[in-house]
Amino acid sequence: MEEIEGFNCGESKSPIDGRPPNPPSSAASTFRQCHHNKKPLVRHPSLQMMTKLSDVSAEPERATEDCQSDFFPKLRSGGCGNMGFRSSMEDVYVCVDNFMQENGLKNHIDGPSAFYGVFDGHGGKHAADFACHHLPKFIIQDDDFPSDIERIIASAFLQTDNAFAEACSLDATLASGTTALAALVIGRQLVVANAGDCRAVLCRRGKAIEMSRDHKPVCMKEKKRIEASGGYVYDGYLNGQLNVARAIGDWHVEGMKSRGGGPLSAEPEFMSTKLTAEDEFLIIGCDGIWDVFRSQNAVDFARRRLQEHNDPTMCSKDLVDEALKRKSGDNLSAVVICFQQQPPPNLVVPRSRVHRSFSAEGLRELQSFLDNLGN
Repeated sequence: MEEIEGFNCGESKSPIDGRPPNPPSSAASTFRQCHHNKKPLVRHPSLQMMTKLSDVSAEPERATEDCQSDFFPKLRSGGCGNMGFRSSMEDVYVCVDNFMQENGLKNHIDGPSAFYGVFDGHGGKHAADFACHHLPKFIIQDDDFPSDIERIIASAFLQTDNAFAEACSLDATLASGTTALAALVIGRQLVVANAGDCRAVLCRRGKAIEMSRDHKPVCMKEKKRIEASGGYVYDGYLNGQLNVARAIGDWHVEGMKSRGGGPLSAEPEFMSTKLTAEDEFLIIGCDGIWDVFRSQNAVDFARRRLQEHNDPTMCSKDLVDEALKRKSGDNLSAVVICFQQQPPPNLVVPRSRVHRSFSAEGLRELQSFLDNLGN
């Protein structure tokens, strides 16, 4: 496999005897310019459904959209990871607020360009480190970036999966898998790509809007796709072995993947929205967070913390610490991305204008009841 300089999730070593670089061990946000011939998207044969979930409406009212048409997010981000009660840490996260600039590319779009990701490894950390290191590189190297963004991201997921298969064929000790969620901000557009059970939740004026769908084998759409690909779901597990329906890696697990397809897919699903001034922040996290937080609960918790200190890094740590207090049994990783410089505002709940009154008949019955009590 061709060695490509680019994103660094930690220290990396030069390839030996043509091997791909060993995946690094921690997340960082350093980019250098790189060039690569664009590879066409090869759709995973096991996936017969559309990868796009939906566009999230960004217009609560037409007048609101009109007065916010010139809004551009001012990005601030921070992340936190904790091993939790597990014996090893297999989560990785990454925050890059200036995706194109840090890669040496001219930002010719209006507004920011940013990349954020969380990767939840299983069976070891190698796949998570590899995906964290290579996925953003495959995105930024595409000649069409940042246009045609969903095709580029989907292709990058599959290229990362295939590159990891090649790496594992050269070094069997790398065998492992990882879920992956990537969130990109391009100008006013937020695009979330998910393969697995990590989750992204947008806070829009205090309301939680889920920007991804958990890919569990028991989900009806995933179950149908799995069975159509020759797999099965037993006791909630894909082929009785994995509790996720989509992941990068796991090439070593019999019956999961092959060059011709298989029940375990690395192709992501997409959700996107146009950001407005009502969008306050985004939370992305591995499933250890969502095991103990509902989406709205996480938004409410993070919103209160941001109102106190307005620091996304501290907020992500607050989420992780609270998940530990709630006895989450998994590794914990969370990233918080703020779209405003100021903290979330206090929300004023309008009082109800519904007037309740008794009918004349009801008043007579009440009077009769009170009279009877007096007797």
